[in-house]
Amino acid sequence: MKLYPNLVAGVLEVLEWSFGKGWYADRVVDKVLRANKKWGARDRAFVAQHSYEMVRWWRLLWALKGEEPTLKRKKLKELFELYWAWKMEATLTLPSDLPMGILESFPPWLDDRGLEAYGEKWPSMAHALNAQAQVILRVNTLKATREKVLDRLAAEGIEAEASDLRPEAIVLAKRPRLQHLSSFQEGWYEVQDGGSQCIAPYLDPQPGDRILDGCSGAGGKALHAAALMKNQGEILCMDIEGYKLSEASKRAQRAGVHILQTGLIAHTADVLERGAWADKMLLDVPCSGTGVIRRDVDTKWKLQPEHLERTLQLQANILHRYPDALKPGGRLVYATCSILPEENEAQIDAFVKAQPQFTLEEQVRISPEHAHSDGYFVAVLQKMS
Repeated sequence: MKLYPNLVAGVLEVLEWSFGKGWYADRVVDKVLRANKKWGARDRAFVAQHSYEMVRWWRLLWALKGEEPTLKRKKLKELFELYWAWKMEATLTLPSDLPMGILESFPPWLDDRGLEAYGEKWPSMAHALNAQAQVILRVNTLKATREKVLDRLAAEGIEAEASDLRPEAIVLAKRPRLQHLSSFQEGWYEVQDGGSQCIAPYLDPQPGDRILDGCSGAGGKALHAAALMKNQGEILCMDIEGYKLSEASKRAQRAGVHILQTGLIAHTADVLERGAWADKMLLDVPCSGTGVIRRDVDTKWKLQPEHLERTLQLQANILHRYPDALKPGGRLVYATCSILPEENEAQIDAFVKAQPQFTLEEQVRISPEHAHSDGYFVAVLQKMS
């Protein structure tokens, strides 16, 4: 394959901005692509693919080069050539004695945490987190069955198959643009990771339930709950980011979900203003994102231990305050997209000790070792009557 200097330069620019200015790689890729409007689809795909891969394997590549990381353009070009020889031409073989943290390209502190948490299971998990993410869809059962969606996608030229992870899950063979498809515009499905699709069912959503999604983001799990409730009941999506709530409303309209409302959180009082009204509550709290590294490839480089400490405090604050909006006898589901026990089991243990009116029914780790799933944690708690 011929390497065009302008495309290689695009990849190197992504590395400069991502590691030099702290931008997340997806933002930089978007910036570079918008600045080069004459590039065709293949050119754009080249820059995106190899930018993400070089970010993913940053520590390993510099170890293979035998040098400390630098952002000097000449050295980055040499690093690209090394990457190309390894990944694309297969003319470079990895040494057999590389330490696991270098082999799987994790920063030392995160590698240490993973090893402490998972022991001998950590290498396979780290390897799974470096796999390229697949596109997973969740069938909107308010509008179609999985079989009908598969047939319609095939008619639209999209290769897809059923996933074994959830009855609503579909995995795509490639990464097509979906927004222009009529099946997408008509709300037959949502893009949602397979592991993420496992979370809403832990609420046991039933027709007529009143559900509070206290950290809803753009509402993916709330939309799933609405489908499981057969569009009967009430779902209130709340978040501190108004633009995410606007996106949740748009998605609900497209999906034909009419039981979803939104509410902006400026203060904890906004969550509690209706009193203890919710039958069920989902707290998919802000987290390190260590379970979704395969999608957000530079999380492992941007995340620092001090950031994690602030996140732990935020999680604890949400977990100890928001459940006052839950009815006695209600169900609380706590979730993260983290693989770190301090964000998961440790938070739940501290919560149950501090809040004896809650009992822990179940806690589950959803492993990223399944090809259709990122890494998640879910805990189900019951509030005493």
